[in-house]
Amino acid sequence: MTGLRVRTGRLDLWQLTPPGGAPLPLDELDEAERRRADAFRRPADRALYVAAHIALRRLLGARLGTPAKDVAFARADCPRCGGPHGRPVLAGGGPGAPHFSLSHSRGAVLVGVAPAPVGVDVERVPRPERVALCRSALHPGEQEELARRAPPERPAAFARLWARKEAYLKGTGEGVGGWTSDVYLGDGGPGAPPRPDGWSVLDVPCGPGHAAAVAVRGPVLETVVRRLPPEWVLSDGRIPDSRTTAARTSLSCS
Repeated sequence: MTGLRVRTGRLDLWQLTPPGGAPLPLDELDEAERRRADAFRRPADRALYVAAHIALRRLLGARLGTPAKDVAFARADCPRCGGPHGRPVLAGGGPGAPHFSLSHSRGAVLVGVAPAPVGVDVERVPRPERVALCRSALHPGEQEELARRAPPERPAAFARLWARKEAYLKGTGEGVGGWTSDVYLGDGGPGAPPRPDGWSVLDVPCGPGHAAAVAVRGPVLETVVRRLPPEWVLSDGRIPDSRTTAARTSLSCS
């Protein structure tokens, strides 16, 4: 796997559009991942899931110096109830182990690797009727901000808000639940509610039709956003370095 470096002390974000119709190396997934992949009814959803998890394994394998198929995962304790269903972590990882997060949505994959707890999310921009149905799950301050926007702007604005919220709740390990309306991650401004203390939440540039965000515990780190070519998740996983475009990007706090 050429051209892959995940540096300690830096927030690395990787974007991927999975290849269409190409066979993917299922042998790099563990048994639980293969079962989950087989449960998808739509071939496109199955391919997206497989490509996303191959990408995560290869990126972590490059960071750890181990084959992708040997990367093992566990779950941290839930911060709400203490049960073993918190955010994913590396099995047996010590204090210096990298933190990571994965998200995928209808043709888009986002992976984050950082030295501190991190969450990422990518969302497809919803239809207007979906926004109307789900807006009550937003914080009251976010609902007010959404209502002030012109109707044509609301689906994209909702997707940005929801991506920030999911990224933050994945980073903390709480996950999305009935408490989504308790967390304010709107655009701020005079009189706006406070944001969660101790976390940086940033919008991530992505292609049209999607919104993406990352949340990392602590101050904003040096951040690099890269786009992997679709062919990278194919069987051999080897591509010329020049085809992996890397841009050092200063992401602004959302």
